[in-house]
Amino acid sequence: MSLFKARDWWSTILGEKEEFDQGCLCVADVDNSGSGQDKIIVGSYMGYLRIFNPHPVKPGDGVQPEDLLLEVQLREPILQVEVGKFVSGTEGLHLAVLHCRKLSVYAVSGTLGNVEHGNQYQIKLMYEHNLQRTACNMTYGPFGGVKGRDMICIQSMDGMLMLFEQESYAFGRFLPGFLLPGPLAYSSRTDSFITVSSCQQVESYKYQVLAFATDADERRETEQQKLSSGKRLAVDWVLNIGEQALDICVVSFNQAVSSVFVLGERNFFCLKDNGQIRFMKKLDYNPCCFIPYCSVKEGTINTLIGNHSKMLNVYQDVTLKWAAQLPHIPVSVKVANLQDLKGVIVTLSDSGHLQCSYLGTDPSIFQAPKVESREINYEEFDAEMKALQKIIKEATKTQDILPKSEKHGDLIVTADVSPDLDAESQAIDSEVTAEAVPSVTVKITIQSRVTAQKPNLAVCVQAPLAVTCDQFIFGDLEPDSSETVVLSVFLKGNCSPSELEGNCVVSYYIPTELNPEGIPKVAQCNFRLPLRLICSPAQPSKAANHKLTIDTNKPPISFVTIFPDFADPSEDDQANALGFQFLTGSKTTLLASKTSQRYRIQSDQFEDLWLITEELKLRLEEHFKKQNCKDFACTFSGSIPLQEYFELIDRHFELRLNAEKFQELLSERAVQFRAIERRLLTRFKDKTPAPLQHLDTLLEGTFREVIALADAAEENQANLFQAFTKLKSATHLLIMLISLWQKLSTEQVAILEATFLPLAEDTQELGWEETVDAAISYLLRTCLSKSSKEQALTLSTELCMPKDTSRLKKNITLFCDRLAKGGRLSLSTDSATQQAAVMPGGCATIPESDLEDRTVIPGSTETLPNYGQITKQKSKPGLSEDAAEEAEKP
Repeated sequence: MSLFKARDWWSTILGEKEEFDQGCLCVADVDNSGSGQDKIIVGSYMGYLRIFNPHPVKPGDGVQPEDLLLEVQLREPILQVEVGKFVSGTEGLHLAVLHCRKLSVYAVSGTLGNVEHGNQYQIKLMYEHNLQRTACNMTYGPFGGVKGRDMICIQSMDGMLMLFEQESYAFGRFLPGFLLPGPLAYSSRTDSFITVSSCQQVESYKYQVLAFATDADERRETEQQKLSSGKRLAVDWVLNIGEQALDICVVSFNQAVSSVFVLGERNFFCLKDNGQIRFMKKLDYNPCCFIPYCSVKEGTINTLIGNHSKMLNVYQDVTLKWAAQLPHIPVSVKVANLQDLKGVIVTLSDSGHLQCSYLGTDPSIFQAPKVESREINYEEFDAEMKALQKIIKEATKTQDILPKSEKHGDLIVTADVSPDLDAESQAIDSEVTAEAVPSVTVKITIQSRVTAQKPNLAVCVQAPLAVTCDQFIFGDLEPDSSETVVLSVFLKGNCSPSELEGNCVVSYYIPTELNPEGIPKVAQCNFRLPLRLICSPAQPSKAANHKLTIDTNKPPISFVTIFPDFADPSEDDQANALGFQFLTGSKTTLLASKTSQRYRIQSDQFEDLWLITEELKLRLEEHFKKQNCKDFACTFSGSIPLQEYFELIDRHFELRLNAEKFQELLSERAVQFRAIERRLLTRFKDKTPAPLQHLDTLLEGTFREVIALADAAEENQANLFQAFTKLKSATHLLIMLISLWQKLSTEQVAILEATFLPLAEDTQELGWEETVDAAISYLLRTCLSKSSKEQALTLSTELCMPKDTSRLKKNITLFCDRLAKGGRLSLSTDSATQQAAVMPGGCATIPESDLEDRTVIPGSTETLPNYGQITKQKSKPGLSEDAAEEAEKP
């Protein structure tokens, strides 16, 4: 804000609810009085034309009745007003008014009054031109170097320049490469038109080139007529300014020097006649209008620039000389000579505030009140600073996207899962091949403590699970009211889910005094589905392809106690062995050791180990929690099963490659199909019948290929979804084993999950492989780096589908090896000194990358160790659990 204000000399408000813009203001001696005093001409979008001659008794006076010389309504919106020598046979000034579809030229004259009301003014229409195209703006000047008269050039909204030689229409030309109209000005020194195109570049066109170019009215004629009618419109010079222009002004105060001023959105340019930059000024505000005027210093030009902060800045070339505050945002500014006062600044706002002002030193009288002085209590300040720092530290620790729900929220949503399966299954359109697909009932209750408007409930479960209804819309909830809905969850897809978690989200609005429409808020809750939903009890199997062992620090618990919904108390053998038959057909067995504190999970499918292992861990923790046992812990001392995990990765990536191939083939066949259709259409439209030459047979064959490829792509997409679900299950299992193996904290497990499970859905544009590879590479170069040299390496910022999975598998192997050597997961970029650690379970060191400082003995061969202690060898039939455990020990 400026210290000084633009001093009000005369001002008025024009009309009511009228709109004005840049071309609506003009100052000139329009009535040819010869006194040298300018009149202010204003046109509005409402069609009103007003002419003022201010005569304030003292500065700051309002408008007097005699100040308004003329007010007339022209019935059409006024886009621009200009004053020039527009009538032939006379060199007097006339007023040109541009409407959307018409150009009118008027003569303004006054009659001496014999009474106290003063002189009377009227306008007379000299001629008008009806326009065939919608006008945007206009400029005028002595086109072609004529003397004693001005011609008019109008730019239409579609890029046509229409030139009028006073009462007659001359010609029209289209600007090349036109998109949107820009400001337009005429330079009499170079006899050229200057505009700014949509390409954000200043372009200059010679009048002579326009005159001899192809006529716009002949565009639709034949090619031969085009060539004979004129030359192609060529630009004289071009300057790229890199932004849109607000206005252009050409000034020539000195006959030797002519300048082209361009006001951009962020910069102010001064150009020479040939388009070279004389100087430019970067503006730190948003300008709205400008006007150059003559400077008292030779060789310089002064410029007034108004901005959207209601400021008027005065520049001498690029130097800011003065800044004054205006009472409004100007859309147009002019400099006029009024009542023997030269250099009056005339500004007009978009709402019709017309003001004549001058610059002066009239500072604001406001003074800031004195602040009461008091003694500083440093101890109190220190205590307050510590409290604030503690709040900041706690706030920076939590990086949740959604805010944590309050203890007593405005709206509470709860979900109760029935402990028993539905007596009559509610499964709909299930793809599972089992005889019966069970379902379980979930009861969701919404309790509102305040008025909640437009509450919507969304229930989400992980595919291939599905719900009978996932969207609910309620009416407005009153305080202390509740709503209850009941739905069922079942297995829809023919594969086991990777999670048994569900989520309920309620969005609603709470109205306030300042915001009656309401503030949007969200309440949510999670629920866990029973294991019986996807599997049923079965006989345990002693032979399996994949096995893993979980160690605990407590004696094994009977399965009758922790799995009462699967184990039968009457059968003694189910106390230590339990079978789970999945609805998708596979079977998993859970064994408890009789002599050691171990549990074994084994299955023919590697991904099926995850849900049973998670359920075992959760039920053991819940059992010991009920007994107030706080030191219970699970550990994993085996080898991380990377080989089996890599096989699932390769299967998933292979299906992604197939999807890409199917997409390319479909695109090729679709192009071929459309080409054949065009050929057939041409044959059918031909007046002379011609043989089809087996095009119909080719069309039918191509159509069948397209349908077959589409079916194959759809089947591949279904297989890809199942492969991604299996990969997520195996990834969850890998994360759990690594966390139990390295005894990771909750924060480190969260980092691990964000690294290996970044996507909820897998797409061709952004797949699991490239996303996980980028995340692991980041960790290997930050918290798990071995030297500062690795930290200096830059990662690729673009994620694209890799050619194969070798790099990903290498990084995962290296990631596990770094953790085995003592690396710790952290989001900080500081790399602490890594301490060597022995990998439990007898895992050998893995060759990493070229960055690893390892020495290879010449002639020796190093092979990657089998990271999967989960073997694919079938165990011997009849082998007891204890004997199997002893055989598994190193």
